[in-house]
Amino acid sequence: MSFFSNFQSDKCPGTISGNPLNGLCEKVCIQAQKIFDACIKQIQIENYTLTLTDNVPGDPTYPLTFISARSTQSTGVITNLNVERQHDKPGCARVQATVTIPVEVAYTDANGVEGVANATITVSEDVLLFVPAPSIMPYRITSEVSAVCAEGTFNADTGTFSVNACITTILKVSIDVELLIPSYGYTAIPPAQDYSQEVCAGFFELPLYPQGKTCSKQ
Repeated sequence: MSFFSNFQSDKCPGTISGNPLNGLCEKVCIQAQKIFDACIKQIQIENYTLTLTDNVPGDPTYPLTFISARSTQSTGVITNLNVERQHDKPGCARVQATVTIPVEVAYTDANGVEGVANATITVSEDVLLFVPAPSIMPYRITSEVSAVCAEGTFNADTGTFSVNACITTILKVSIDVELLIPSYGYTAIPPAQDYSQEVCAGFFELPLYPQGKTCSKQ
């Protein structure tokens, strides 16, 4: 059983029914990451060069045949960050950054041996975001990323792959804060329901004796 497996309680997450004020019992101070602004950009880039490192197994036999490539983590690495506040747009700032996305590349070598290697995809961001006024607690610019490459060709001269990539990047402006929020009290945690394939269920549901017409005396 879990929150969303027929657990009936007014002390668990879910849709509010009735008056939402019913059950409110306190104001709670929680530590959270407050997002002041965020934006998403989705792009497709063609003929991007992936330089392979940390091949597993090592020393593959060239040429390589591309299978796929995708990001290995959801957090991008931000470098070359520059935040320029816009005096004609109060609260807004021009945010420039380089976002690096770690990816894992799958391939087969000339002997048909499957392997993987690490690589990175780098994109440039130049966007307008709301940036809070200076305070004791500093704001952060972070990125959430995702990338997938379905097509690629091997460059024998350089030992790299040339790929077409679909990339999603989300830039966020955030501060770790302490928020005061209304609360319904502590959550009721339901008991766990063990997973079972119920391999005998179909068998046990069979009738003890076959169904059918009985013989009648003539």
